[in-house]
Amino acid sequence: MRLTVEADRGHVHAEEPENSRLLRVCDRGLAPSRYWTLLRTQEVTPTPPTGRARLSPRGGSGDGAAGRQLLLLLLLLLLVGGLSFSTRLYNISEPPQVCWDETHFGKMGSYYINRTFFYDVHPPLGKMLIGLAGYMSGYDGTFPFIKPGDKYEHHNYAGMRAFCAVLGSFLPIFAYLTVLELSQSHTAALITAALLIFDTGSITISQYILLDPILLFFIMAAVLSMVKFNQQRHRPFTASWWLWLSVTSGGFLETSTSHWSTLQSTSWLVFSGLILLPLLLYVTIFAIHFVVLNKSGPGDGVFSAAFQSRLIGNNLHNVSMPEYLAYGSTITVKNLCFSGGYLHSHWDLYPEGVAAKQQQQVTAYLHKDDNNLWLVHRQDHNESQSGTPDLVRHCYIIQLAHKETTRNLHSHLYEAPLTKKHFQVTGYGINATGDTNDLWQVEVCGGRKGDLVKVLRSKVRFRHRAAVAFFSPLARLFPSGKSNNHYSDLKGGWEQQEVTCSPYLKETPSSQWNIEDHINPKLPNISLSVLKPNFLEMFLESHVLMIRGSSSLKPKDNEMTSQPWHWPINYQGIRFSGVIATQYRVYLLGNPVIWWMNLACLGMYLVMVVVASVALQRGFTLDQRRMEHSHVLKRGGGLLLLGWIIHYAPFFTMDRILFYHHYFPAMLFSSMLTGVTLDVLLQNTDLLLRLPYSHWLKRGGQMLFLFTVLYSFYLFHPLSYGMTGPLAHEPGSAMAGLKWMDSWEF
Repeated sequence: MRLTVEADRGHVHAEEPENSRLLRVCDRGLAPSRYWTLLRTQEVTPTPPTGRARLSPRGGSGDGAAGRQLLLLLLLLLLVGGLSFSTRLYNISEPPQVCWDETHFGKMGSYYINRTFFYDVHPPLGKMLIGLAGYMSGYDGTFPFIKPGDKYEHHNYAGMRAFCAVLGSFLPIFAYLTVLELSQSHTAALITAALLIFDTGSITISQYILLDPILLFFIMAAVLSMVKFNQQRHRPFTASWWLWLSVTSGGFLETSTSHWSTLQSTSWLVFSGLILLPLLLYVTIFAIHFVVLNKSGPGDGVFSAAFQSRLIGNNLHNVSMPEYLAYGSTITVKNLCFSGGYLHSHWDLYPEGVAAKQQQQVTAYLHKDDNNLWLVHRQDHNESQSGTPDLVRHCYIIQLAHKETTRNLHSHLYEAPLTKKHFQVTGYGINATGDTNDLWQVEVCGGRKGDLVKVLRSKVRFRHRAAVAFFSPLARLFPSGKSNNHYSDLKGGWEQQEVTCSPYLKETPSSQWNIEDHINPKLPNISLSVLKPNFLEMFLESHVLMIRGSSSLKPKDNEMTSQPWHWPINYQGIRFSGVIATQYRVYLLGNPVIWWMNLACLGMYLVMVVVASVALQRGFTLDQRRMEHSHVLKRGGGLLLLGWIIHYAPFFTMDRILFYHHYFPAMLFSSMLTGVTLDVLLQNTDLLLRLPYSHWLKRGGQMLFLFTVLYSFYLFHPLSYGMTGPLAHEPGSAMAGLKWMDSWEF
């Protein structure tokens, strides 16, 4: 550093070397790679110590250069946006029938319009937006969405599809802006946009009433916001800093790892912007969800009785019943585990080959039914015939008699039909006759001697007096229907669950029950309105059920599922609509040329990073342009590689059911990484050839890329926009010769 004197100002200052000036310019928010590029082209004038980096193009003012850059950006965004919207909105109303998972998410949109409560394992925002789009576009919520293939007829479904397509159309735009920020290269951004615009899988996933385009929209918006916020990290508390702080949560990690001192000095603000604001929005969405859905609907039986009591039309809404359990009462008993059913029995007996084959079946049934009703008796059946009945307390002995068949709830030391290590539970005796194996001790969880059993609020267990075991439902299911010829170990589904008596005395939700309905004309009633849960209780209960529901999505026996390693290689798609030649067929499959290019560029990226890192480690001298490319690969490309890993690798650890469309978030990051990798590769053709041949090679590579993407889209676009006529393996098919893998089903 050299000291110089300004005679006209009469003071001394240090003349900065170029590297110090670079650091100061970066602190003003200009990326280092961008600064060196502009400096080399004389679009930035090295500044005095007290000044800013100034845009000063050759032959013009800084404002003029900035204006031209802005105009170029706007023109390219118009090009990208025009192509993206046109490919997504084209033929949006075809086919005019329910396609794939529209049967679920279209139905849920209808529930919001009709204000009907339902249960789902996903948070509500996406389905709320679908319902809002349908309502705003004139859909009345009356279409039943029963199964794929049902005709929409006169119902206005196009608005919901168009809404999803519009959100899907923003994906190439967001990707373009993200890559432009990370690489400072319009070429890399255009390569990325082309990959997403002309990918048949991205088009198909955006054109239907699904959660996927909504999810992908918010993922890309968050990524872009994170990158934008990172650009503002040296300008804290400015308007743009607050803007990007408010719309991103992913930027928190980037800020903490890039500038620890900034994180320390503004930690409470970062916490407010990145944690409290998203959390407040998340909670607000659930509040709206509970307010809008105030009518009883499918799946509300999964929730607690107190939760159901707030739903209009539910049998527990605004009803009155006795507060405490008593002898002589008629009750229903509901299990507290996820998807726990009601204790249930019917006239059918256990079949041949099962212990106690002539005794009555006892199951857990997931729906309300008269066969769920049970009578509470003393062990000697000596209930008071007049006056107030005796109340049941913690550790009291009872008998439960099935109201419809009069059989007693019974267990013995015979093994259960399906769960061999547990004891069988049956219906035994008739009209109050039975034996000591019909006796059960009521235990209030966490209770003490003398505690009363509260309806809806007490968690109770039933201990068998002879076997010293608790009865509970299991995930094992009896076959559907009434053919008692055999039992098979079926998992999942909505058939009736096996109820057994478990000798393992652990206090788990499967052994805990709740008294739901309670009828006893000799006891005073209380209104269930006093038991309605508050918002926090509903919020927590819904999340517990969502987590349990998601973890229970296991593949059923012989069910076709997808494996994570299938996805990057485009091994198998999904039929959205139609199967045979006479049907309108849509098949979800990524453009194989693009997907395989992404996979190849992933490997190429790793090689390029290793080569650049080794070169620097070995002390090779790289010119400034190579240093910029190395910076883009490691910083920008590294962030995109991390995004791909985060959105892909966890699926290898999941034992839930998986599908091909789960890869699309990772595919977005893979495409952005391809844009950065190909651009840096083509920018370094001068390592192979000297000018002008290297320039020709670069332009030739870019044109070859564009031709390959466009021609592959031309070949495979019927997958997205619909196929009719012969199948791919039949003569005369529009897709003849394009079934490159036997696993493709179009």
